[in-house]
Amino acid sequence: MELKRENVLIEALPYMQEFYNSIMVIKVGGNAMVSSQIMEDIIKDVVLLRYVGIKPVIVHGGGPEITEKMERMGKKAEFFQGLRITDDETMEIARMVLVGNINTKIVSLIGVCGGKGIGLNGHDGRMILGHKQAVKKVVVDGIETEVDIGWVGECEVINPDILHIVLENGYIPVISPIAVDAKGNALNINADIVAGDIAAALHAKKLILMTDVSGLLRNINDPDSHISRVTLDEIDHLIAEGVIQGGMIPKLKGAAVAVKNGVERAHIINGSVSHSMLLELFTDQGIGTMVCSLEKPKDRL
Repeated sequence: MELKRENVLIEALPYMQEFYNSIMVIKVGGNAMVSSQIMEDIIKDVVLLRYVGIKPVIVHGGGPEITEKMERMGKKAEFFQGLRITDDETMEIARMVLVGNINTKIVSLIGVCGGKGIGLNGHDGRMILGHKQAVKKVVVDGIETEVDIGWVGECEVINPDILHIVLENGYIPVISPIAVDAKGNALNINADIVAGDIAAALHAKKLILMTDVSGLLRNINDPDSHISRVTLDEIDHLIAEGVIQGGMIPKLKGAAVAVKNGVERAHIINGSVSHSMLLELFTDQGIGTMVCSLEKPKDRL
């Protein structure tokens, strides 16, 4: 039976009451931005959250766009253990794409949809302090070889002061995952991990990780094997079993960091499904995978 519009609103009411004046960190990945219409739907949802009293913070990725830009400039993208090898030229391309292109487009779209966006990255207020990842060691034909993956960073400290200032003044911050080290060098950091660290630093109510799949699947080839809830204790076992693999690993690790540090819930949802964020947040059933610390959470709040 079709759910009446008024029933939809009534179902959403307790969630709106619970979430009022809370902070939510929303990570939008490059794969969730596959079309302008999908991106517009996501931003409309974010602006709606702001108007019902929630304080959204956007962290965006841009891996596919960086690779495309590199290819246009005649440079081949190289990866090691899932991390982009980032030399000086690649770092400049990453900054160009993330800060100069994607970030400004999202801020502009927020304005078109009736909100107030402001673009930020780790250099602003020294918000994301990090250090360069250590040289990796790999064994090839029985010989141990060192691999320097370049300007790929790890977070040390998140300074949320500037975020609190802009949030209290009604802005929606849009953050590029570019960190800064002690010497002022730019570092490229995985956006899922950055989102988890920022959510923890802000004591956010929720972390929402948007991707191009419907949450976590026990069998990647079977859409009916969807896992609706995952606890912190289960994540390492699911990685060891191969259930969590590839790009889903940093998402679950980012979610785990957030939940371990006080974020009540983390959600992995399919950003290519129209208004999936609203369905996950404001309905009893939800549509994604929820990461929580309790084995049997009493509800989705």
